[in-house]
Amino acid sequence: MSATADVIIVGGGPAGVAAAMELRRRGAGKVVLLEREPELGGATRHCSHSPFGMREFGRVYFGAAYGRRLAREAADAGVDIRTGHSVARFHGGGRLEVASAHGVETLTARRVMIATGARERPRSDRLISGDRPIGIVTTGTLQSYVAFHGLMPFRRPVIVGSELVSLSAILTCLTHGARPLALLESEPHMLAPAPFAWFPRMAGVPVHLGTRILDIRGTGRVEAIRFRRQDGVEETIPCDGVLLTGRFTPEAALFRQSEIGVDSASAGPAIDQDGRTLDPLCFASGNLLRAVETGGWAYREGRAVARALALDLAHEPVPSAPTAVTFEAPVKLVVPSLLRRQGSGEPAFRDFQLRFTHRVHGRLSLEIDGREVWAQTRTFFPERRVLVPIPEGASAAGSVRFRFREPG
Repeated sequence: MSATADVIIVGGGPAGVAAAMELRRRGAGKVVLLEREPELGGATRHCSHSPFGMREFGRVYFGAAYGRRLAREAADAGVDIRTGHSVARFHGGGRLEVASAHGVETLTARRVMIATGARERPRSDRLISGDRPIGIVTTGTLQSYVAFHGLMPFRRPVIVGSELVSLSAILTCLTHGARPLALLESEPHMLAPAPFAWFPRMAGVPVHLGTRILDIRGTGRVEAIRFRRQDGVEETIPCDGVLLTGRFTPEAALFRQSEIGVDSASAGPAIDQDGRTLDPLCFASGNLLRAVETGGWAYREGRAVARALALDLAHEPVPSAPTAVTFEAPVKLVVPSLLRRQGSGEPAFRDFQLRFTHRVHGRLSLEIDGREVWAQTRTFFPERRVLVPIPEGASAAGSVRFRFREPG
């Protein structure tokens, strides 16, 4: 079976575009970039705020302009860009079934990189009870309405969530004629770091922490949301919409359908220090790995995995059994979750990326073959990146484990 391309990249967001450009710059041959939407840029296309592009392009862009810059750069780099192309199935071994306006075709490549990003969890994933009225949307849906259709689906919404994207949601409301009535967060603290966490109150949006949503009410459209406050008192806020923000999950359907599967902790594909999955011909990068980082972070990660992939193209893959990186609660996930002895020599990941399930104070340590090589004691927060350097020689270890101990 002859190859359609040297590398096929699935996903035209920052990670996928950056990877395609880096591969072309390194002489990787024919690089095909598949994107299901009509334009490149991923979620940045409907972000009506800045900053984007400071580190990669040396200037500040609003989201849509950043997406257009990505598209121009990819075209100038000689990438074969195919928008309006959806991958219906990934068979592994460099073979994909792709659907477009021209029908369904099979594409093959020497290597495949998947960078399909992440999405916010909708109501169905959050198990919120109550009626099923219209007016319940995620931030991504709201910003798509505003950017592509000039529509604002409500005027008096309640915001659910307090991550950085929640602040973006508030900003979108305020700049397009809607006034959020409140922000509800289930954790006892804001998930966005200071000083960003101060923004809702500065914008006049009341913040309720440690809440539990009881139900959403409405016959035709949203009429109210009922929740229990931290002190146990139930409260009802009349509103005309509910904006569900954050709680991202990797867009990993292609892996779930394939023999590769997903990592149960991250919900994305398990990768090694080069970004290689359990399939030696398949790599992955960006927010697909662990929701969610900024567009700039995803861009740099895409470039780094592309560098390792370009080195891998120089020879036939020699798959070796990976060592799994294990961890103890309350660590939520670790990326990369695999280490291989036979890496590219220029690893894409020089740090482990960790997340915690909840705010906790204690001592996090890393053991290689039972010997402690790194430790740190402090307070860890959920949905905030923790970086731990990957020790030299760790890829040859027989066991790699993160431990956690609370004081006392």
